[in-house]
Amino acid sequence: MPSTAPEAAGMTLVVHVAAAVIRGEQQRILIARRPVGKHQGGLWEFPGGKVEPGESVESALARELLEELGITVEAARPLIKIRHDYPDKSVLLDVWEVTRFAGHAHGVEGQPVAWVMPEALPGYRFPEANLPIINAARLPDRYLITPEGLTPQALLEGLARALAQGVRLVQLRAPGLDEASYRELARQALVLCQGRAWLMLKGPLHWQDEFPEAGWHLTARQLREPLQRRPGGWLAASCHSEEELRLAAEAGVDFVTLSPVQSTASHPGSPALGWEQASALLQGCRLPAYLLGGLGPQMLSRALAAGAQGVAGIRSFWPA
Repeated sequence: MPSTAPEAAGMTLVVHVAAAVIRGEQQRILIARRPVGKHQGGLWEFPGGKVEPGESVESALARELLEELGITVEAARPLIKIRHDYPDKSVLLDVWEVTRFAGHAHGVEGQPVAWVMPEALPGYRFPEANLPIINAARLPDRYLITPEGLTPQALLEGLARALAQGVRLVQLRAPGLDEASYRELARQALVLCQGRAWLMLKGPLHWQDEFPEAGWHLTARQLREPLQRRPGGWLAASCHSEEELRLAAEAGVDFVTLSPVQSTASHPGSPALGWEQASALLQGCRLPAYLLGGLGPQMLSRALAAGAQGVAGIRSFWPA
């Protein structure tokens, strides 16, 4: 894809940029500061540069990282694509995650660089278009949703096993519980997850004051209601269509689930999107998105190839 292309309607200049989330030791991420004299100068960025006409994104990324940082890419995968419109041009950020490289990363052109823990990224000033990249870099590739029909004790025991297995993002879904029981379960689950995983709650948003450190996962119905204020943690939403993805972006959520990709036992009457439609919807989505519905960990590679952040699941993710 060319680095710049006039669009048929409006002749808007589109700059195609390959960017990298480079992971090093202890999962630290490399960022670089833009020169003061350049556009968005002085802000931090994820390294990369323009894709030249006729050049693949992978080739552009490898070339730019060798020129800017002196490293050779050995393993990388697509992470997220973001289109951002400025007054004079549009930028398509084609972001890849680099998990293995050769060489010592340094600012070849004298630019300051820093290795930063993912949770520290929000403390750095980035261009506005980079916010979804920061979220994608911090989020894991698997999202566990707790199954219904279990007692609170069984849910807590299963959650403890899941955390021991490395789960880092959990949605506490327990539609069979009354409000008081769910809120008590949430309090205990937060204690279990502290320092180990992010916990997403579901329910009326006025509960937020009781759980200031928790994230919140909005239903499609809640997406259509005014959001008075954000929760203290992540804000996510369930989406099933292009309209709901648009509403989620307008609401400023951090990530979404898109479902159902395939038919599921938990929602037998819901028509499945299918892989082709799910992938097409993700092409226009500026948010990290987990594919959900009939998927398991074995579908992760396919979900990543479709443009997703990862996969979400209930039964296939719940520890036996």
